[in-house]
Amino acid sequence: MGNYRTKMRQLGHLDVTVNGGKHGKHSPCGDPPNKRIKKPKRGEVNYLPDFPEGQDDSSLEDARQRMVDEMKKKTPNRVLIKQKMDLTFAVLRNEVVNDEPAIIQICQRWPALFTEHQVCLEFSRVVGKSLRQEFYEALDHHSPRLMEIFKAKRGLTGQVLADLMRQTKALDVMAVRCLVLRGLPVILGDDPSAFFKACFDTDDEERLYSDVPVGILCHEQENMSPHMQSLHHNAFPVGIILEGKIVMNAVNLPQAMYIVFGLTYALHLTYPKYMKNTFDFVQQVLMNIGKTDLKPKLQTLKNQLAM
Repeated sequence: MGNYRTKMRQLGHLDVTVNGGKHGKHSPCGDPPNKRIKKPKRGEVNYLPDFPEGQDDSSLEDARQRMVDEMKKKTPNRVLIKQKMDLTFAVLRNEVVNDEPAIIQICQRWPALFTEHQVCLEFSRVVGKSLRQEFYEALDHHSPRLMEIFKAKRGLTGQVLADLMRQTKALDVMAVRCLVLRGLPVILGDDPSAFFKACFDTDDEERLYSDVPVGILCHEQENMSPHMQSLHHNAFPVGIILEGKIVMNAVNLPQAMYIVFGLTYALHLTYPKYMKNTFDFVQQVLMNIGKTDLKPKLQTLKNQLAM
């Protein structure tokens, strides 16, 4: 394999040249050994693809600029946007993996990426799976059993889950999805209060999320009854927070959750520490992506789901 990767590196394949300076001897400019080795960690199928055949930096930059100009229109051409995003996929991956720009820079250079449609398409390009369909199918499949697990919990965790379930009056599909997504961090030992942020009309929004690296912000009404506040994600607009900025909006919590999960792949982000178990559960159990060996908490919950 070492000889094979050496030959691939000499041919200029990006997914191996990115680690060319690991021991220093392969570095073209005599740079010191690369300590920050880039490698796929979450089951990416297309981690760092090569440029399309017949394309170079100049032609792909023209395509990217055409996409940016199209997004300035009141009604962008979705077919054209998809075509240009497909074509420039390798450029975007190279930027987010190697350059690691700030989110605000990516918003300016790749505005089409911050739409629900393109998040799903980008996830499919990176992983080869349908984000929205597989997320909802797995969530709905496991929801009945998760509700039973919530009811059986005792102690402080059980009290928190019981409060959530008491506040959920009408158990329609959307309400169950919201309840399960809010309960998962609780039973997995995460800190949902650092991820789910709520604001009223009179609040200073930016103050609430300016220091949040990844999160979800919901707009509530001040006169809303307490039992409705727990399900506000289903009834009011939801904002998606990245690096202290609202980058997208969603219509409800389940949609916001799969968009945030998709953006972590599209933008090569690290899962937030306060929700790492939850995102690992979504990745490895719900979406069945990446390694199959799970952390003890995740394995325990997976075993319970199979009972």
